Amino acid sequence: MAAFTINVNGQQHQVDVDPDTPVLWVLRDNLDLVGTKFGCGIAQCGACTVHLNGTAVRSCSVPVSSVGEAKLTTVEGLSEDANHAVQQAWLEHDVAQCGYCQSGQMMSAASLLSKTPNPSDKEIEDAMNGNICRCGTYVRVKAAIRTASEKLS
Repeated sequence: MAAFTINVNGQQHQVDVDPDTPVLWVLRDNLDLVGTKFGCGIAQCGACTVHLNGTAVRSCSVPVSSVGEAKLTTVEGLSEDANHAVQQAWLEHDVAQCGYCQSGQMMSAASLLSKTPNPSDKEIEDAMNGNICRCGTYVRVKAAIRTASEKLS
């Protein structure tokens, strides 16, 4: 075990964990931030997506020892009152069915829009590639990203 100080959602947290512990489990088990979901454990499904310095990453494959001074943002930190444009667009388009993948989907979308405010269909598809939705709400996801893009403009 080792002590790590990590910045999550703008707050410093000290955790005492094995250096190889994936960020996903630090968030869920040590910090009780359970919005980030476990899906596959091999960075293929996107359910565990968080931001590392604003870039979407799969938290199941990022060891806590590699975070250092970087800033982690989870779906809980996207906004204090769920008023982020992506969160609002998700509600407007009734994107979620089972909802399991949605935090990862929203985090990928928010990362895309922070870098590309008015993405093309191809840019949306590329950014969302690897975020698997078992319910197949991909058309609504794309529509919600378009709406969020308009809200952010």
